[in-house]
Amino acid sequence: MWPSNNPTNRTMFAQVISLLGAGLLLGAFFALQRGWLVPQDRGYNAMNFAGAALLTVVAVIDQRWGFIVLEGTWALLSIPPLLRGPGR
Repeated sequence: MWPSNNPTNRTMFAQVISLLGAGLLLGAFFALQRGWLVPQDRGYNAMNFAGAALLTVVAVIDQRWGFIVLEGTWALLSIPPLLRGPGR
């Protein structure tokens, strides 16, 4: 998964993944606050799932158990709304 064995490259890669994940979560929250999305929107839940999943990967690699629980739970809770049919 990591681009190379160079610790500097691995650290930079983890930072990029973390920023992407955080950007997705914050973007979903911002869109919700602005009224552009509602919690039932698939886009909202997809952004939450993708962002939390990316942050979970970094937390697992860094062995940050608190963040594994937080982000892993966040990602898992975003799945059921994605599986529901429209209008449910």
